[in-house]
Amino acid sequence: MTRISPWVVWTGAAAAGAAGGAEARTAANVPAEITFTAQREHADPFNAITLDVVFTAADGGRRCVPAFWAGGGAWKVRYAAPQTGTYRWRSICSDASDPGLHGVEGTLEIGPYTGTNPLYQHGPVGVAADRRHFEHADGTPFFWLGDTWWMGLCHRLRWPQDVQTLAADRVAKGFNVIQIVAGLYPDMHPFDPRGANEAGFPWEAEYARIRPEYFDAADIRLQYLVDQGLTPCIVGAWGYFLPWMGVAKLQAHWRYLIARYAAWPVIWCTAGEANLPWYLASNFPCDDREAVHGWTEVLRYVRATDPFRRPLTIHPTAINRYTARNATDDATLLDFDMLQTPHGQREAVPITVQAVRESVAAAPVLPVINGEAAYEMLGDRLPTEWTRAMFWLCLMNGAKGHTYGANGIWQVNRRNQPHGPSPTASSPPTGYGVISWDDAMNLPGSHHMAYGKRFFEALPWVDLQALPDGAAWADTTPSETPGDGAWYRDNPLFAPQACGLDDRLRAIYVLAPWPIVVRALRPHATYRVTHFDPVSGERTPAGPARTDAAGEARFAAPTHGHDWVLQLEVE
Repeated sequence: MTRISPWVVWTGAAAAGAAGGAEARTAANVPAEITFTAQREHADPFNAITLDVVFTAADGGRRCVPAFWAGGGAWKVRYAAPQTGTYRWRSICSDASDPGLHGVEGTLEIGPYTGTNPLYQHGPVGVAADRRHFEHADGTPFFWLGDTWWMGLCHRLRWPQDVQTLAADRVAKGFNVIQIVAGLYPDMHPFDPRGANEAGFPWEAEYARIRPEYFDAADIRLQYLVDQGLTPCIVGAWGYFLPWMGVAKLQAHWRYLIARYAAWPVIWCTAGEANLPWYLASNFPCDDREAVHGWTEVLRYVRATDPFRRPLTIHPTAINRYTARNATDDATLLDFDMLQTPHGQREAVPITVQAVRESVAAAPVLPVINGEAAYEMLGDRLPTEWTRAMFWLCLMNGAKGHTYGANGIWQVNRRNQPHGPSPTASSPPTGYGVISWDDAMNLPGSHHMAYGKRFFEALPWVDLQALPDGAAWADTTPSETPGDGAWYRDNPLFAPQACGLDDRLRAIYVLAPWPIVVRALRPHATYRVTHFDPVSGERTPAGPARTDAAGEARFAAPTHGHDWVLQLEVE
């Protein structure tokens, strides 16, 4: 038996075209890889040949899994299953005359998994039955804390040292999802040298055919993330590639991604900013509905092609409605709603709150994740406080996880070698800023995300409900407060944001260091009170508190002078 990584295991190739060749072994949920070798010449195997492998379980259940061209005459299939036992498989090739690819048979033996990686111990991440949150295959709840590495497969994030350093930092802080693009990147021209990896580009010129060498190098990085317990959220391409490549080529791109990665514990995002045209288009920026129509067809193709049915979404722009529902003609194709809200400060607050509330209330019911919001230090100036606020505003209003973004990481700025300008006509030479990825890794916002995740995981977070009327400013504040008070006084979406379990448990996020009143509690009841500092992660008991006859109680702000969180539990 040959072991090529901590988790991809196989016993041999499909023996030089001999039917009945290979026996493979792996553990539950751990992908196995089986290689096939063509016995006939194929001038253009990627475009001319399709290969599928049907896996049959002992109970008769069947899965038809796409195989991928691995270069030359080699093809590979990857398979994983949660149940132990013996699986039979048989290959089906579009060229039935090639005995190396068609009609090859074998078995796959799946034993128990005995390790500690949660993606194998509990299974890949999927959508829970309530359609509100994520959970592992065995039902273990999964609190999504994502990090944004859009260009993390390019050579500017070096393997192994940079990838391993950044991954270790994120694991230590509790991140568990990495949003990463499969080579067809934002903010650069196609075939821009900045976007290549160690093996070059993902496609040949004119998109003639895919380049397996690129994905061999990408495998090493993605495999490492999974080995660390990090779920890749793989973005197939940035939206503006659709008019250049066309629907058929992007479907072929997605078939290749599914064949290589669907057996892995991944999440799919069909396209990034799917409804935004190319940066130099005459109508940029706009809500490009023609692109939406095309990406809907790709979404439909991914749903029909993926035999493992990994969670699927699409990433919208912060134009118009901010929601994945606006980036497709058919929201029933989505497994969860990925939002993008503005990269702003105070002005982004009401937009973000309203976008989350509308998504949570919309049909069909979907888990809500803000996949892009107020990147820390965007333009080398967006303050941490607003990156932090977006996490809390989204979670308080019904999101069941959040994705953080740090400028410098998403585009992989290197020290003294930043990514540079966007293609937009107005982009400065420094682009979105020059902070390097390794400095951005240590920005305080990533610590604040970790503290926020720990706060919610200490509560029954799956069952928390948004309570828009659960808290308000105390009577004299902030209407009598000069300066910033006008922001909070004039828009109710700046009010303290509350969630909880009816009148038993309440969590309140407060943007400003001012007193509040908490409502809809039990009358004449005693509550245990805890102050949580979202900057330091410290919890400070401050109770008990007694409600009045109306079920209300007033609370002074802590003295630290910034946003704060209050937790109440009935005694």
